[in-house]
Amino acid sequence: MSELLTIGSRGLAVRNLQAALKLAGFAVAVDGDFGEQTERAVAAFQRRAGLVNDGVAGPKTLAALHGYDTSRYLKRKDLQQAADRLGVPLASVMAVNQVESRGEGFASNGRPVILFERHVMFERLQAHGITERTADNLAAQYPALVNRKPGGYIGGTAEHQRLAQAQQLLHEAAALESASWGLFQIMGYHWQRLGYHDAQHFADTMALSEAAQLDAFVTFIETDPALHKALKGRKWAEFARRYNGPAYAKNLYDVKLARAYAGFASQQEQAA
Repeated sequence: MSELLTIGSRGLAVRNLQAALKLAGFAVAVDGDFGEQTERAVAAFQRRAGLVNDGVAGPKTLAALHGYDTSRYLKRKDLQQAADRLGVPLASVMAVNQVESRGEGFASNGRPVILFERHVMFERLQAHGITERTADNLAAQYPALVNRKPGGYIGGTAEHQRLAQAQQLLHEAAALESASWGLFQIMGYHWQRLGYHDAQHFADTMALSEAAQLDAFVTFIETDPALHKALKGRKWAEFARRYNGPAYAKNLYDVKLARAYAGFASQQEQAA
């Protein structure tokens, strides 16, 4: 994922961003220092472009500034629709999007971002009727694709190569179920809970747009009453624990969510 430019960023990348904002008609000093003036200009441009207006300049904002196609990117209206569905303030959904998403739902090759989990593959093979002994034999043959232990990651677009190999050599549906997909890295084995016809339908939908990926995430929250309740009550520690697992505190997810919510809520109050 490309570098995110935000408050405190400095250097040539910031200068280039400021120059592009100035060309787009925004009053900003081209000094290479990302301060509040630049943040306001970025957020204003994002609003004009229909993007998520968080004031952070990442690949999506830069693509829009340079006139590239942004049709598959997440839009502010998508977050508003999600907030309405979940019955929470827009600031809550913006906070969750900022902290819990990967920032980009698609890799440089245009495919949805994924992470193939070989230890999940070991479990999903058995869910599809393959015996534990056979799964162990397959693990001995293809340890990077199926394994009792997590790992073996290549990262980036190469994860699709691992997925394709697992589909071809092991089990097509189990492989799709063993990858996490899109902005919010929803595991493929949740396809039935989320209302998709099968794992392939889920994967195909994740390839449509970031809005489709957000829809899956919203459904994931809706179908977990305790998670939904925590979000509605802005119980960030409880939400983070249920979504991220016990490591949430170590990674300060609850603190990050609370800060992001406060920032977006304040931003919206000022804009009102």
